[in-house]
Amino acid sequence: MVACATLGGTMAQGTGSINSDYKDWEWSADAGERARLLQSPSVETVPKSGESQGNGLGATSALGAVFIVVNAALGAGLLNFPAAFSMAGGVAAGITLQMCMLIFIIGGLVILAYCSQASNERTYQEVVWAVCGKVPGVLCEVAIAVYTFGTCIAFLIIIGDQEDKIIAALVTEPEEAGSSHWYTDRKFTISITAFLLILPLSIPKEIGFQKYASSLSVIGTWYVTAVIIIKYIWPDKELVPVEIPTSPSTWTAVFNAMPTICFGFQCHVSSVPVFNSMKQPEVKTWGAVVTAAMVIALFVYTGTGVCGFLTFGAGVEQDVLLSYPSNDIPVALARAFIILCVLTSYPILHFCGRAVLEGLWLRYTGVTVEEDVVRERRRRLLQTISWFLLTLLLALFIPDIGKVISVIGGLAACFIFVFPGLCLIQAKLSEIQETRAISWWAQAGLHCCC
Repeated sequence: MVACATLGGTMAQGTGSINSDYKDWEWSADAGERARLLQSPSVETVPKSGESQGNGLGATSALGAVFIVVNAALGAGLLNFPAAFSMAGGVAAGITLQMCMLIFIIGGLVILAYCSQASNERTYQEVVWAVCGKVPGVLCEVAIAVYTFGTCIAFLIIIGDQEDKIIAALVTEPEEAGSSHWYTDRKFTISITAFLLILPLSIPKEIGFQKYASSLSVIGTWYVTAVIIIKYIWPDKELVPVEIPTSPSTWTAVFNAMPTICFGFQCHVSSVPVFNSMKQPEVKTWGAVVTAAMVIALFVYTGTGVCGFLTFGAGVEQDVLLSYPSNDIPVALARAFIILCVLTSYPILHFCGRAVLEGLWLRYTGVTVEEDVVRERRRRLLQTISWFLLTLLLALFIPDIGKVISVIGGLAACFIFVFPGLCLIQAKLSEIQETRAISWWAQAGLHCCC
């Protein structure tokens, strides 16, 4: 991705700039380059200019865009969907809630594409900055930083959960493993895994393995879904559901599942660069792309949620894989897949959060990249170590992933509902102002003359 050019942009249909106070903080081209967020690993973008926008110079086909959006939506969040169905009050309530939310999820993705064309901006936060102005832009960047930070904590908790089960299957006496052997202690296993594997991958300035991590994530999530469905169709004798609710206890209980659903379907932040990477970045084509992608994600999440919930009922764990026996080999392989996915996803999420912080720093100080090379390296190392240690400590002392999901799921709802809604309102208001300033007044003058 190239650096930011002019930050008002021109409207896709030939109208003027939709926001002028985006330059209030003297956003520099270098800051824009360093602050690119959640760029999809498979996306090849084109230079941002008035000529290239919409002229089919991207590298991604519509089918490829479907795969990338599905890839961005699917992830470790599917482990929490059976518990979400339990909180919602059963299969009917869970599916109904998903279907209702899917309308707004797809609508938000289409709105972001429309506003990206209108503002000629190529990332989520840049669109919010250009369309909504300074304050919403800052709030958006802070929300992205907090969201990526919280997701990194969730990833470390998932690693600990899966390692507990794998170790319990390997040791001679799994019941006493936690108290007998120091090397099987949860805090030790998470820490050693994080220091040996995650920290070295998080320090580099760029992350070149993104495309491999993405493919691995897709394979892992599909395998986990297949295992959960098969285990429901051909259940083990010891897997007996405690109780299967058929309706929510109260009408408000169904909304308890919303954070998990938002966390699972949130791909909006990475959708803007995907849209701009398409050979034909048109809103109509994009609508078909995201509809197909969200339907695929819906089937995966619904299959996991329904089958996992019906297998264990109200007794399902927040992480559904924890409900299965430790010695189940297919499930153990699913746990290994999930560990590999989050091991490679943590550095990517950290990179995105670090890019936000770096962009904010450069904007406030007004220092260019060329002037700040030495300090950037030192600052990057300090940011990475601080981020890593804080997420690790919180993951060690907050073992309940449900609490983390409830927080980051709320932030995901902002990316799905709040910011796209604000962008649409501001973009439409700007169009009305542009129209009234020229054609409306011209028409009014002609009527008066007549």
